[in-house]
Amino acid sequence: MIVAGVTGGIGSGKSTLCKVWESLGAKVIYADDLAKQLMVEDEEVVAKLKEIFGKDTYKNDGSLNKTHLINEAFQKGRVEELNSVVHPAVARKFQEIRIQTEKTETKVLVKEAALLLNEGRPKDLDVVILVLSPKEEQINRVKKRDSVEKKDVLERMNKQPDFEKLKSYADYIITNDGTLKEFKLKSKELYLKVLEDYRDNV
Repeated sequence: MIVAGVTGGIGSGKSTLCKVWESLGAKVIYADDLAKQLMVEDEEVVAKLKEIFGKDTYKNDGSLNKTHLINEAFQKGRVEELNSVVHPAVARKFQEIRIQTEKTETKVLVKEAALLLNEGRPKDLDVVILVLSPKEEQINRVKKRDSVEKKDVLERMNKQPDFEKLKSYADYIITNDGTLKEFKLKSKELYLKVLEDYRDNV
């Protein structure tokens, strides 16, 4: 089984690539979705977040009090404390999923994460794919997708890594600078290339 990491900036098209790969048989784990799940389902994570950010981190029904957490973590500059709890939990869960998936017929397991390369190249990945896109196109996609203003998009982009500087960590770089149809075709071609290049892993 090939274990791949997919990363790129907001609006770059990494989710589109992953959806194409899923349609071709890959199993994709979206790190953000997994993190949100663990923040309400993993008892250890819940306990640590309450300890760090207070009992108001969760509502009475057990759901996450996003307003409180955003205020505590982001407005007060404590994002690292949040990440120190959530990121290791996501990594542990991904390893569990990896072990389970190896027992199936799945040829490619993907971890999709914007912060995949924040601490260098992860040792547990066979392949790293970096999705790049012209900045203006990223902005326009996110504005349309999330119904937000340009300044809101730029604010979010400025909090992300400079992906141009992370090129050296990637095995493949795919550029999303054409139509959606063209990018989906490029994504399919890349999937087939990775299967061919890493056929000994399958």
